[in-house]
Amino acid sequence: MTFQRARTEEQREIRRRAILDTAAAMLDEMPVAAVTLNELSRRAGLAKPNVLRYFESREAVLLELLDRFLREWLTELADELAAGVDDNQPMAGRAAAVARVLSRSLASRTVLCDLFGAQGSVLEHNVSVEVVTRYKRASLNRLTTMTELIRKRLPELGDNAILFSLQTMVMAGALSAYSTPPPSLQAAYAAEPDLARFRLELGESLELALTATLLGVLPRA
Repeated sequence: MTFQRARTEEQREIRRRAILDTAAAMLDEMPVAAVTLNELSRRAGLAKPNVLRYFESREAVLLELLDRFLREWLTELADELAAGVDDNQPMAGRAAAVARVLSRSLASRTVLCDLFGAQGSVLEHNVSVEVVTRYKRASLNRLTTMTELIRKRLPELGDNAILFSLQTMVMAGALSAYSTPPPSLQAAYAAEPDLARFRLELGESLELALTATLLGVLPRA
């Protein structure tokens, strides 16, 4: 893919979206750590300096993608929670259902979880104050949306719904790393099956962690 020089705001926006779409396609093939600016530039049909006109770094591209994927997930999560949680159930039953919906939903979105895992240690580095501030402002809006979705099903959580929502994203990122080991570790697990107990299945592990968290912060009957 090659481009002519973008001269209008519309053309520049098209270029930005093309770069983001290219990065998203790469994440379908490889982990976050393997996405490089050089390869992104090559696949987008742009010289590296041209990519840097739109995004100041690889991390800036991935942060914007994380916000896009998070926004899309929350839109779908609203319907998933509505379908998967019976509001007439007792509190403990609703808590278990919320944990189940969240864990299954996130386990089906491995790229989002991979980005969650890289956010604090990688993606929020090598970016300017302006970029990270803009991202964090958007993140506050996403956190508010998620909190409202959770609180709608579990009003008993109160203000703890905010912390629970944030911890859900953090736990999804952390557990994702253990569910997708690198090739060398996969080979070690194959050679010594006892070692494979360190590999965690994302959906199952996340459901257990979220259920425990919810039951720990909900008020006692």
